[in-house]
Amino acid sequence: MTIREILKMGDPRLLRAAQAVSPQQMRGLGQLVQDMQDTMAAVNGAGLAAPQIGVDLQVVIFGTDRINPRYPNAPAIPRTVLINPVIIPLEDNEEEDWEGCLSVPGLRGVVPRYARIRYAGLDLSGDMIDRTVDGFHARVVQHECDHLLGKLYPMRVRDFTRFGYTEVLFPGINAVEDD
Repeated sequence: MTIREILKMGDPRLLRAAQAVSPQQMRGLGQLVQDMQDTMAAVNGAGLAAPQIGVDLQVVIFGTDRINPRYPNAPAIPRTVLINPVIIPLEDNEEEDWEGCLSVPGLRGVVPRYARIRYAGLDLSGDMIDRTVDGFHARVVQHECDHLLGKLYPMRVRDFTRFGYTEVLFPGINAVEDD
């Protein structure tokens, strides 16, 4: 079990665009993905992108087998490894909701995201994933894929009156669990 350091907002490595994973690199991703899964599980993350642990590759993971304590009202999302993802909004409609981020610990903000998307990419075996999703699932995928573009969710916040410390905004969520 290897838990990696999660880079924090302000680290310039989080602002770089990640590189696509080449066919030759696919074979060597197993340890990276395992480290990402161990790291995400250790901090109750809803998802994690490779750039968050300093790896400039288009790899994201998300989902759990249970309700996430950081998002207790959100439905469970299937565990997914997504390589070289592509997101296609299926409508212009956006939904606003609260987001947090392991790279922006202790803070939450209301972020607009496409309500319904189709995403595609490869799994760890190199097989194609192609899903149409909405709600929290769509939000998590968009959030994680933003990391591959060098974007953090505060860059998408439109109303900073709805941005602040988790412990103030959501007193029922343990601030330590939100780091």
